[in-house]
Amino acid sequence: MKVEDIMTRDVQCCGPDTNLAAAAKMMWDSDCGALPILNVQGQVMGMITDRDICMAASTKNKTPSAITAWETASGKAITCRLDDDIQTAMDLMERERIRRLPVVDDDGILQGILSMNDLVLAAGEHRGRSAPELSLEDAMRALKGICAHRALVGI
Repeated sequence: MKVEDIMTRDVQCCGPDTNLAAAAKMMWDSDCGALPILNVQGQVMGMITDRDICMAASTKNKTPSAITAWETASGKAITCRLDDDIQTAMDLMERERIRRLPVVDDDGILQGILSMNDLVLAAGEHRGRSAPELSLEDAMRALKGICAHRALVGI
């Protein structure tokens, strides 16, 4: 099973200069918890989550409308490709501890997002079949790895 078989294709996204108030409104309106940040070519630069917005709004001593998505984005964009195997993508999500993985084409252009929701729903559809390509146990293993607590440093 390939990523493109189960990913979400209709994805809301924002630009690096989108302010956090606008990004939060986009998330609210589209019932999602993360937005890919795209450059003008449509390539993924990073991701911003609802948690990123809350933390930035609480710690930067600025209003959300004065903080950009790019200021809040963490690290480089972690992506997968349309034709990646689901198991490979789940391993990447687990290793990087991310719940949502932007899916790009060969030019880095956003094509969709693979989320834990997509994985669980797809695994549920295959339940009861012999040798499913994606089991609920696979999805739960990935979620368990993603949600594992990081070691706290300096405490």
